[in-house]
Amino acid sequence: MPSHHINRNAEDIKRELSVLLRDLKDPRVAGKLLTIMRVQLSGDGSTAKIYVSAMEGFAAAQEATKGLKSAAGFLRGELGRQLGLRKSPELRFIADNSIEEGTQILQKLDELTVKGNDDEAS
Repeated sequence: MPSHHINRNAEDIKRELSVLLRDLKDPRVAGKLLTIMRVQLSGDGSTAKIYVSAMEGFAAAQEATKGLKSAAGFLRGELGRQLGLRKSPELRFIADNSIEEGTQILQKLDELTVKGNDDEAS
C-alpha cells in the first residue's frame, strides 16, 4: 500500500476519532479536553496507534486512555461505518505528554526572556 494512502487513512481516522470522543459517556473520558496528537497506521492498515494528550496533564491522559481502551471495540466499529472501511484497524491508545512538555518549554523560554530583559535594564 503506498504511503500516501496510509497517511490519508491515518488523517481520516484522526478526524473521525476526534468527533467520536466527544460522544463517549465513560467518566474517564467525558469532560476531559483530549487531543489526538497523531495516528500511526501500520503498513497493512491492521493496527493504529493513537497518541492522546490531555490539557489537564499526563495523568489525565493516562486515565483517559484506560477509558478509550475499554471503548476500543465501539470506536473501531464506528470508524468502519463512518469511513466505509472494509476492515477497521485494531486501535491502540497511548498516553502522550507532548502538551505538558510544550507548556514547560514555553515557561522556560518566558523565564529566559524575563531574565534577559532584566540583565539589559541593569
